[in-house]
Parts: sequence; structure tokens; C-alpha cells
Amino acid sequence: MKTRVSRRQFLRAQLGATLAAGLLPGLLPAATRRASKLPPASDRIGVAVIGAGPQGRGVMQGFLRQPDAQVRAVCDVKKDQLDLALQAVHKHYGNPECRAYRDFREVLARPDLDAVLIATPDHWHVPIAVAAARAGKHIYLEKPMGLSVAEDQILRREVQRRQCVFQFGTQQRSSAEFQRAIALVQHGRIGQLRRIHVWAPASRPGGSTDPAPVPETLDYDFWLGPAPWSPYTADKCSADNKTWWFIYDYALGFIAGWGVHPLDIALWGHPGLLRGVLTVEGEALFPKTGACNTAIAWRVEFRAADGVTLEFRGTRNGLEETNRLNDLRPWQTRYGPLADHGTVFEGDEGWVLVHRGCLRTHPESLAEEAPSLAARLPRRSPNHVRNFLDGVRNRQPTICPIEDAFRADLLCHLSDIATRLPRPLRFDPRRERFVKDPEADARLELRPVRSPWQWV
Repeated sequence: MKTRVSRRQFLRAQLGATLAAGLLPGLLPAATRRASKLPPASDRIGVAVIGAGPQGRGVMQGFLRQPDAQVRAVCDVKKDQLDLALQAVHKHYGNPECRAYRDFREVLARPDLDAVLIATPDHWHVPIAVAAARAGKHIYLEKPMGLSVAEDQILRREVQRRQCVFQFGTQQRSSAEFQRAIALVQHGRIGQLRRIHVWAPASRPGGSTDPAPVPETLDYDFWLGPAPWSPYTADKCSADNKTWWFIYDYALGFIAGWGVHPLDIALWGHPGLLRGVLTVEGEALFPKTGACNTAIAWRVEFRAADGVTLEFRGTRNGLEETNRLNDLRPWQTRYGPLADHGTVFEGDEGWVLVHRGCLRTHPESLAEEAPSLAARLPRRSPNHVRNFLDGVRNRQPTICPIEDAFRADLLCHLSDIATRLPRPLRFDPRRERFVKDPEADARLELRPVRSPWQWV
């Protein structure tokens, strides 16, 4: 995706970025480097943060803690969030060796940047990641991926073609409890896998629809980017109350934004979900008032070609009522207390439940052998950012490379489509198309984009 800019504008931006890249490393004296125990700039992985809101700054801290990486640029269309990120970087390093940008294209033009962390609103994830791949940068992309399967396909193609190291922001893969759960399933400790249960917070209802003045600190037109134009409202772009999370112009809602986490674990534990034609059927409850218009409760059922079933539900998140879509009491009766998210693998000899900070098994003895089994997994990661940086250094796949990221995000898209078409659907993972269903296929395609942005 790009905008039409003149050759003179492009060269001016590149020249400024190149000069900055050449001058800034010299601002850190050798004595300061020794005091901070940092390797010389030439030995560090230059990192840029694109999207400097609370999520971006939170993940950025993981990069700041790694001595062989250096955050050299931060970028955001919100000046208040950009200032907070810049202050955090300067405070950490004790020097001004970082520049702030509004336009991500200027960041990507810098030759001293090896990798980018992308933590923008969802509708910008793939456009910026594609531009980063084409600029030769390695990519840590916050979840979810794109607003359509076609977007995800474009990004996958660019990452593979340019051999970028890619890490998806599904950080649960780097947590011990999830690795232990996966090991128990893959080593057959629950017997033959029969069914998987997945749940995550649903979207939130509400959101103001009243037009409001755009804050001076926000470049609202750039924030919208390729999305359709609509008036600014008080809570749409807020860093604290992210209404955009639940507006379909900018996101699929939490059926992807949160759901991708436990769905990714389900797929990691049983890749067979996407081997052979997959049947999917769903229903959802959508808000009738307010700006938010993504599913506030859902129930989606998948049946894989090997007979394994997956049931995916959205739990209450600002919705007062418990209904037949978000009622998890039957699962609570079987598995015990449930957090607002999680994944259960159930076999004919036992089950494994996992969510953040919890691993529960039946029989309980399974949990005792889980650590030793997890140590034998072919891919392990104790830290998601560290795993990404190691991949950049060694040109090795991360714990969640582009292929795995694509497939996890695909399950989110299939879930969303199934809730919007009231009939069973059959999806062919090999062709990445539905079986004899043009209406469903149309929902896989690129969305229209607002001028002057365009896909290339």
C-alpha cells in the first residue's frame, strides 16, 4: 500500500533519514557505551517502533531490555503517545540516540534500522508490515494480522519472498504453561484428541457516534489511512478507551484481536485442523446501538477432516446478559473455574486446560511430566522478543513465523465470516477458498481502500 508522492518529496525524506542515520550513532560516546554495558552500535540490531501507544510501548520495553538491540526510532500519528515513547527510550539509554517520526515511510527509509515492531491499530498492521518487508526490515507484528485473508496472503508472500524474519505477537507461545500443554497433546498423553474448546473476551458494545473536534496532537487523516472516512469521535482513537478495537472499519473485533491467542494455541497443538476441508458454522450477537459493531457474543464450530472438533466462544466483555452463545457454565462444570480466555484439548484418556498463568490437567499427574516433555519440543522460546532477535541474528524461524501466524489469523477470519453467513461453510485450506461458495469467497478478498492509498 502506498500514497502517490512526488519524486522530490521521496528523495527529500530519504536524504533526511540517511543523514540522521549517519549522524546519530556518533552522539553516544564510548564511555557512555561502556557505562551502559551496551555493545557498539555496529553490533546492535537497530529497531524502530511503529505505533507507540500503550501496547507498542509495552512491547518496546522488551526490546530495551535486550543489550544487543537498540531502539533508534519511534513513530506515531499521535504526538502525545510519540512523546511518551521517546521519553522512555531516552530515559533508558541516558542519551538522545533516538528520533521521533509521524510518517512510517521515513522510518523504513533509514538504512541503520534492521527490524520494526509494528503495534498500530489493526487496519494498519498489514500495510505497514508489507512496506517493511519491501524495505528489507525484519518484522515483529502485533496481532491480529489483516482485515481480510487476501491482506494476510499479500504479507505472507512478501515475507517469504524477501526472507524476512517474522514474529507474530502471539506471546503465549513463549510462556512455559502453553509449551507444556502443547507437549502433553503432541506426545499423546491425553490419548486420541477428540475436541478442542476455545474462548476469549468478546467485543465491547457502545462507543460514541457524536462528531467531535480532532485533538491538535492527532493527525486524524493519517490515522484513518486506507480506512473509509468517518467523523472523529471522542473515544474512537483514544489510547485508554480503544473504541476502534470494536469498529469493523478498523478491526474484526475481539473475535480476532483476542481470539487469535487461544486459537493459535489450538492450532499449535493440533495442526491437523487445517489439513483437509474444514467445515465451519457460527452465529453471533452484534450491537444495535453505538459505534461498536463487531460481535459481542459468538459461538463458532469447526469440524476438521480428521474428525476433531473445535468450539470457539466469546465471553462477556461489557455485555450484561449471559446468553446461549457466551454461557460457559457447562465447561466450568467439567473443567473447573475458567479465566476469560483459554484453550482446552480433550482426548479419550484425559484433558489439558491452559490459560495465562494456569495449566490444569486430568488426570492431575499429567502436569508432573509436562516440563520434561516441553523440553523436547522442536521449537522453544523463553521470551518472545528475545526469540525474535535471535532469529534476526541467526536467520532462523521464530516461535511464531509467518506461516503459523497466517494460519492462526485464518481461523479468526473463518470465524468472523461464519457468524455473518447463516449456513454451514466448507473451506479448503489447500486452495484457501471456500468450496463452491462465491458469496463466502467474496469475504476473503481485499476491502476497498481510501484514496490516495492503494495496494501495489
